[in-house]
Amino acid sequence: MESREVAVLQHVPEEPGGIIEELAATREIPLRRVRLYETNDLPRLDSSHLLVLGGPMSVNDEAEYRYLRQEKELIRERVRRGRPVLGVCLGAQLIASAGGAPVSRCEQELGWSMVGLDEGASFSGLPERFRVFQMHGETFGLPAGASLLCRGERVSHQALVWKSALGVQFHLELTGEMAADWTKGCQPGERTKILEETRRYLPESHRLCGIIAGKFFSGAGERFSWI
Repeated sequence: MESREVAVLQHVPEEPGGIIEELAATREIPLRRVRLYETNDLPRLDSSHLLVLGGPMSVNDEAEYRYLRQEKELIRERVRRGRPVLGVCLGAQLIASAGGAPVSRCEQELGWSMVGLDEGASFSGLPERFRVFQMHGETFGLPAGASLLCRGERVSHQALVWKSALGVQFHLELTGEMAADWTKGCQPGERTKILEETRRYLPESHRLCGIIAGKFFSGAGERFSWI
């Protein structure tokens, strides 16, 4: 079997790989963490898998964050080669932007909401509707040749598949500790509600993350397909 390594592109300390990294550890898949917030530069990478995490910046902020342009080129290169790419929140927007689709501001979402598979879409193991954790204020269009996997009730585009890349707007990597950290700035009542819902919905979220991460980790070599 081909040697596997997941390159993890992390944009801020507060948004790590969470449960995805834990799942990689249980499978003894090595990780190469690239802390872009420290280097402001993307090193040469030849890892078999690419995980692109979230962050508060916009994919359009290339003048301030020079690595954004580098990330888009890396995503395009991985897609050309058919290697597995998984993007979360900002990572999903980077996938869309790498494919030439617009990324723009939208209604801000924070907390748990319902998403569903788009009409005609399917992903083995995912239910037609499920709850996810949201923390974003921008949304993405679809690159040419991409398909919409999930829709939301407030913000329509929630997950896209572009060849060997899957981007999810929501935070499937979430842990309880991350939710507590991300909601520190909320009003007390709002934070209490979000954390109560986190305790209720997180086990199922972890199960669904395991399905998506399992598909991601299973990909090897080239010509990978999400669906």
